[in-house]
Amino acid sequence: MGFDMGYMMMIMLPGMVLSGAASWMVKNTFKKYESVGTAKNMTGAEAAKLMLERAGVTDCKIEPIAGRLSDHYDPRDKTLRLSEPVYNARSISAIGVACHEAGHALQHATGYKFLQMRSKLVPVTNLSSKMSMPVLMAGMVLSSLAPVLGNWVLLLGVALFAAAVVFSVVTLPVEWDASARAKTAMVDAGIVNDQEVGGAGRVLNAAFLTYLAAAITSIMTLLYYMHRAGLLRGLMNRR
Repeated sequence: MGFDMGYMMMIMLPGMVLSGAASWMVKNTFKKYESVGTAKNMTGAEAAKLMLERAGVTDCKIEPIAGRLSDHYDPRDKTLRLSEPVYNARSISAIGVACHEAGHALQHATGYKFLQMRSKLVPVTNLSSKMSMPVLMAGMVLSSLAPVLGNWVLLLGVALFAAAVVFSVVTLPVEWDASARAKTAMVDAGIVNDQEVGGAGRVLNAAFLTYLAAAITSIMTLLYYMHRAGLLRGLMNRR
């Protein structure tokens, strides 16, 4: 089972290009609106707090965290952590990101099923992400020395990697829904006006593309390893 450069490039190259384009877009879009303020002149933290309070969510803490674009909501302790460029900033970019993360807090408060599913997948994904690549590499080495054992190890690696792929796919509706909630709540709460919401929406859409690119890349990578394990040939032969 030698290295298949042609198949590798056919599967991986589109995902790599998409990931790079998505990363470039989110950085440039965030930077573009990072210097554009709003009529309300609110900080990211203030916008997230107002959005949550208007929805009746009063038990969510909002804290600053080091880093850039490291913003996230932790459902374990109901804490919204905003990066320093978002927490204190008064830009459309900061408000868009902060309200998106507040959208996750609203998902948690309303029992959004895909968020619950993603939370349950976290421990499985953490284990599979660490183990899948070493197991896959071991399977590739063993396949030339002991084909039967190597194939079984490859199958195990594929199963581990598939768990991470499921997590990436489940993440898509979670992120999309959080952005949709944010876009509606920003206007309803008066955080942004009708002219400003367009810029905030572009920031959120660009950020979603990174999750979409990650999911597509992980699916393509899974297909490659399924090919190496002979699973795709087996499926096609059955047809």
